[in-house]
Amino acid sequence: MAKKQITPTRMELTRTKKKLVTARRGHKLLKDKRDELMRQFLDLVKENMALRKKVEAGILSANKNFVIAKAGMDEATLNTALMAPKQEVSLSVGQKNVMSVDIPVFETKTRTADANDIYSYGFAFTSSDLDGAVKSLADILPDMLKLAETEKACQLMAAEIEKTRRRVNALEHVTIPEAQETIKYITMKLDENERSSQIRLMKVKDMMLEEAHHYSERA
Repeated sequence: MAKKQITPTRMELTRTKKKLVTARRGHKLLKDKRDELMRQFLDLVKENMALRKKVEAGILSANKNFVIAKAGMDEATLNTALMAPKQEVSLSVGQKNVMSVDIPVFETKTRTADANDIYSYGFAFTSSDLDGAVKSLADILPDMLKLAETEKACQLMAAEIEKTRRRVNALEHVTIPEAQETIKYITMKLDENERSSQIRLMKVKDMMLEEAHHYSERA
């Protein structure tokens, strides 16, 4: 296919050689990028797994405390205690660039700095188990946000790794071999043309010598 579309000229040969050099350089850079992305991706996956175990353990502990608290309190009192939250958390989302991937960064800020504001109820009619459940959920919130951050980062980096891998494969198995084949084809055609030109020149020279010989014999 390439041979039919390529004009075998020296200008085209020079252009294709430059294209091959650029493709090889790009291939090396993309392979380095892919390897570094893989390294950072694996680190994120390990961090994500550790965070997930920690968050799941915290949620399980909070659920147990809520079950115990619900068993020791009537439903109306429990619903009233949790109806109007006292503390408020605002979330801001930023970004950081990691190997051309925009990774989300979550930052939180509470409405007040008082740690006791997580309790939206008085302690007279509630159990300590409810306090423990609320406290465990408040403690696990930063890890939950960090888990969401790392999971999204893993998704974005996995997509970038796949895109980079496809580009590396395209260069390695398509662009570079086609350029090499084109260079080989153009070089072969140029050599053939040069040999044909030399043969024609030799024939012309032989004809001129033969003609000169006949002229000298007549003279």
